[in-house]
Amino acid sequence: MRMRMGMAAAALAGALALMAGCRSSKTATAPANPAETESATPQAQSTPEIGGQPVVKLTRAATTNGTKPEFLSLTVLPGRGMEVFQITADVPGKGEIPVLWAPSLEELAQRMAPGSAADAYGNASFSCCAPFLVPYPNRILGKLSPDGKTITTEWHGKKIVLPANWHNSEHPDEDKHAMHGLILNWPVEDVQTVKIPDGETVTGVIHAGDFNGHWLSKTDLSFVITLTGGAVDAEIVAKNVGTEDEPMAIGWHPYFSIPSGERAQALLHVPGNQVAQVNNYQDVFPTGKLLPVKGTKWDFLAPRGAPLDDTYLDDNWSNLHRTNGMVEVTLTDPASNYGVKVLGLSPDIRTVQVYSPPTAKFAAIEEQFNFADPFGKEWHGMNTGMVTLKPGQSVQWHVRVELFQPDSAQAKK
Repeated sequence: MRMRMGMAAAALAGALALMAGCRSSKTATAPANPAETESATPQAQSTPEIGGQPVVKLTRAATTNGTKPEFLSLTVLPGRGMEVFQITADVPGKGEIPVLWAPSLEELAQRMAPGSAADAYGNASFSCCAPFLVPYPNRILGKLSPDGKTITTEWHGKKIVLPANWHNSEHPDEDKHAMHGLILNWPVEDVQTVKIPDGETVTGVIHAGDFNGHWLSKTDLSFVITLTGGAVDAEIVAKNVGTEDEPMAIGWHPYFSIPSGERAQALLHVPGNQVAQVNNYQDVFPTGKLLPVKGTKWDFLAPRGAPLDDTYLDDNWSNLHRTNGMVEVTLTDPASNYGVKVLGLSPDIRTVQVYSPPTAKFAAIEEQFNFADPFGKEWHGMNTGMVTLKPGQSVQWHVRVELFQPDSAQAKK
């Protein structure tokens, strides 16, 4: 579904800029490739910087006296595509806890330091936390260039050349591909925060252009992230400001913590009736076949969820059931009497990717527009979720995170 949201997003950003209490950060230009960025010695400062931009922390005071879960803070990295570094919450019986699986800010800054080999193309962004993935989440396959640096694919007969930023560690020369979009290391401009009732909001813009020559038209991305006691809302509007049609997909990669650390007993609910078959869990390349989940290890349809046990997950669900118009995924940690809801509000969200290895203490729950390798021939012309934006058109992605206590939820039934 196409949505002409650009004017509304611009008006919202303008209104926020005029409100009292706004704080603004400097603007910056995105590097072509972080691996080519010169190293720099961090300077002592009161506000830490990552990606050349100050880290921004939204906060609010607890108001429920520990009687129900409520969000307390949200930290974002404007220098890294507005990645959400951490969310904290006050949870009855546990006090303040991290909602996301993440290292310390200092460790992350080291991973993302200019010139870091681990951060070529911004790859350190999707090793933890909650990065935004634009203009494509997941993997894209294509013909590898002789130098091994790019892959070439096609959309509507037009070539798209993308960074080959990921590979199976066992076969680095055989399966390089593009992974998780083009804004992982992009700085956000016009970053502003403002107080709102019961919380704070941060906004910003990326004038991505043609993504350094990797995309077919020119794009502006507008971000709005809101913290209140009851919810965290993340919204992105992508607008085609160029002269050519372009494909567009948006997603998020939040690593949600399992507070008890006991993954086997954690419960996952995914309202998807089909799962995309992959060749293996090293490549995770789709075969083009969609399999029914009922009665399989991918069956997480039960409203309460099913245990993760020792099941390896790096899978993509589709044919999604919506509740009150939303795609509702839940992760419950019964041992901590804790749960998180991930609510997809955008009608263009067509798939849910979940990544959670057996030894992990997290589940990454990714609500996104598209299937993996959306331009691939294996799909035989199927609609793979890429939204076509004509010049001047926009599309909105919107996901909300809420907390709940399963014991309390059961008591209300």
